[in-house]
Amino acid sequence: MGRRKQTEYIKGTAQHRRTEGDYMGVLLDAVTLNDWRSVVNGALQAAKGGDPQARNWLAQYLIGRPEGKAPTPMNIVVQQLSGADPLVERLAKHAMHRMEYPSLHRNDELNDHIRALVAAELQEKVTPLETIENPIAMRLADDSGVKQGSELA
Repeated sequence: MGRRKQTEYIKGTAQHRRTEGDYMGVLLDAVTLNDWRSVVNGALQAAKGGDPQARNWLAQYLIGRPEGKAPTPMNIVVQQLSGADPLVERLAKHAMHRMEYPSLHRNDELNDHIRALVAAELQEKVTPLETIENPIAMRLADDSGVKQGSELA
């Protein structure tokens, strides 16, 4: 961590300009993918051999840490008696919201289309924009009676 020093003109302390990003850049330059592959394979072999630290390290990257606390026995009993299922509630929440407030979700199809375009670009399966129907133009065309799929000028 950089040393802090008192500044004259700005009240407070300042860190040295060297940042964690600089250190990460050096680390990325030094450790190749093959080096990292060897580290991961070594941890895998150690985990298979019974090393709990290697097993925990792999599990942290593969499945992540639990986000919440486990429910208490009392919560489980109350859920069973009431018939409530937190997973069902969480999964149904979006659908219920769409039904209750349709005006807040009128752009959902457009947003899904944009997400699909971004996902395709990230997967390097990019379709030229000229061949993709423009949902905004289609919506405007539907409203104005113009031919569907025509591009906006």
